[in-house]
Amino acid sequence: MYIIQALVSAAMLFASSAMAQDAAANYPNRPIRIIVCVPAGGGVDTVTRIVANGLQKRLGQPLVVENRAGAAGNIGADVVFHSDPDGYTLLAAQSSPLTINPLLYKQMNFDPALFEAVAIMTVIPNVLLVRPDFPAKTAQEFIAYAKANPGKINYASQGIGTTSHLTAALFETVTGTKLVHVPYKGTAPALNDLIAGHVDMIFMELASAIKLHEAGRARILAVATAKRIANLPDVPTLGEVAAKNFESRAWNAIAAPPKTPAAIVVKLNKAINEVLQDSEVQSHFAKLNLQAAGGSPAEASAFIKQETTVWSDVIKEAHVPTQ
Repeated sequence: MYIIQALVSAAMLFASSAMAQDAAANYPNRPIRIIVCVPAGGGVDTVTRIVANGLQKRLGQPLVVENRAGAAGNIGADVVFHSDPDGYTLLAAQSSPLTINPLLYKQMNFDPALFEAVAIMTVIPNVLLVRPDFPAKTAQEFIAYAKANPGKINYASQGIGTTSHLTAALFETVTGTKLVHVPYKGTAPALNDLIAGHVDMIFMELASAIKLHEAGRARILAVATAKRIANLPDVPTLGEVAAKNFESRAWNAIAAPPKTPAAIVVKLNKAINEVLQDSEVQSHFAKLNLQAAGGSPAEASAFIKQETTVWSDVIKEAHVPTQ
């Protein structure tokens, strides 16, 4: 009896494995949908559309990019998490829904740790960006002003739990300052209000901030990197003026629903790496001050786990409230 059951189980497992291999061999044979969990116009959206265009050429199928924003990326991530694990619905996300949202949201309908990491697309350093008429002209003056005016400086973020939010929380902790958080539903509305002077500052990825800085529509006071950035040689690092080893980066990744066959994940990863290594794509990224990442699915998974640990510690130390 037990032998028969074992044989049946083995046969079912073999059949399931064979079906998965067949699906991967024929993948893709229809359009692929990429859900971007932020509004159109932000860094994640821009990068995803560049990568999707390259993937379409390599995979031979249309790639439809769809924005499903809200709840720091949770809404779009939830859609992908509960989609069929067949490689035809993918998630393009910033760090929040893949890392620390479970620590910030009391109710979530998905477990970020169960997503299949496909690839990290780009990594971008964050910078301290202030409205054009902010009274402090340097990072040192900004910190002094913040200490002298607790609770009077408001900062924008792309939403609860985003790196712009948590970097500001870390900044408060290491500088002993008190800022007021104003969360937005993405990059574009946050920057629009910063330019208009409705909010004072934001920790924003370099790619979105540098053009505003160069045009005089906002000012970068410091960069959250280990060393100064070549394009901004006169702008100090936060480590120079606030605290040693103060680093923060924005990044975006492609992930697939849980239990997506490994062969499909590998095929997608290979195609994404080819896109990221393409000279035209790299030239496009360079103009946007984006740094291509890439690497294997295992490396993407390890990177996400490391970022989860880093920002989890920030949440605990800064006592960031849950939602």
